[in-house]
Amino acid sequence: MSLALFYGTTYGVLGTHLPFFTVWLKAIGIEPGWIGIISAVPAVTRFTTLPFVTSLAERRRALRGAMILMASATALCFMLVGTQQQPLPVLGLYIVTCCCWTPLTPLTDAYALRGVARYKFDYGPVRLWGSVAFILGALACGLLIDVIAARQLIWVIVAMAAISALTALSLRPLEDVPRTSRVAEAGKPLLRDVGFLSIIFSSALIQSSHVAYYTFASINWQNHGLGGLTIAGLWTLGVCAEIVVFAVSPRFSLHPAGLVLIGGLSAVLRWSITAHEPQIAVLAVTQLGHGLSFGLTQVGVMNLMVRHVPPRQMARGQGYYAATGGLLSAATSIASGVIYARYGEGLYYVMAAMAAAGALVIWSARHRLTAHPQSEASGG
Repeated sequence: MSLALFYGTTYGVLGTHLPFFTVWLKAIGIEPGWIGIISAVPAVTRFTTLPFVTSLAERRRALRGAMILMASATALCFMLVGTQQQPLPVLGLYIVTCCCWTPLTPLTDAYALRGVARYKFDYGPVRLWGSVAFILGALACGLLIDVIAARQLIWVIVAMAAISALTALSLRPLEDVPRTSRVAEAGKPLLRDVGFLSIIFSSALIQSSHVAYYTFASINWQNHGLGGLTIAGLWTLGVCAEIVVFAVSPRFSLHPAGLVLIGGLSAVLRWSITAHEPQIAVLAVTQLGHGLSFGLTQVGVMNLMVRHVPPRQMARGQGYYAATGGLLSAATSIASGVIYARYGEGLYYVMAAMAAAGALVIWSARHRLTAHPQSEASGG
């Protein structure tokens, strides 16, 4: 399936980038403070340029075209980033890169959820191929970091981005969802829908609690003497758990709001344990919690989006969702650089508090969300 293939290659880029881009930054001499600022760029573009891209793609009914254009530009821009070694040029080119790269995930999710509404397939089993590719990308970099210089890792990211751009060409044009009624077509303004706002704010808090992990886990594990393959293995454990959750998600009978609540509480437990500098065996078990803290939260949120957002507003809804998460992630990433430099693993206590706040938001909105009638066009 072309969508599963594109999910795979797109998340293959993320699998090479997320664990090891900061390692590359460190290898070319970028200081921790700058690493925190540079790492915040994707989050910043999610609430600045990203909503404009998704809204434009929706208005022009050009999801596929936007995905092809953004994937191609991402590959080119990552190549330009790799030619730089000073903080300011890296930052400037990385900003341009992320303006192209960050819209890809919400555009792809909008494309997928339109398919959920139109063809009645399940999101999780398609999305899991992105997680499989993430593992392969992380393992590849984990092997390479023990073989090649860390300053060469950027070219692995460039290669994966180029493959992603090529697979985007295989996506089929998206058929319009039939109009069932004027009410369903218009829908309630998303930013005045308290249920929708609860969904995106809860998810933003829970998913942004992963920022410290994404930014500093590999560096911290390196400082504790773990090798590249071991680090890749720890990342892989988390994503394997995520894959299992995606694979079995069609069998879940619990309401999606309940899934998000469980995901948030799991994140609280996970970060609280990680803050205690656990031994490798405990750390490995804790990594399996990624299936709940990220995977279950993602499944719950996507199913809530299908229930609350009409298909013709899905790209815009995904844009708002990504922008909210991006704003909080940007602030969290910048703060994480300062907090980690002073308190080290104590940073994870702050992440646990964020996840707890997200769980509280979804719990407070549970009655509104479970009572929300499904729109005629939602199809979920």
